[in-house]
Amino acid sequence: TNKKSIHIGKCIKERLVADGKSTVWLANQLGCHRTNLYKIYDKSTIDTGVLLRISKIMGVNFFLLYDELLKDTKL
Repeated sequence: TNKKSIHIGKCIKERLVADGKSTVWLANQLGCHRTNLYKIYDKSTIDTGVLLRISKIMGVNFFLLYDELLKDTKL
């Protein structure tokens, strides 16, 4: 990828839909209200602890998106 940034909220929502899961399902897994997830979907960045929990629940390493971004970026 040659992206300069990642909108992690959109990535989470897209993967959730692709996996056939609902926002309510993920909210239940996280122990929060679905409105909190709608806020996450709108965010381009989120707390790493939250991202780790979502990654574990969904079985997706969302951190790899950032790894790819770093490989494409001169540090």
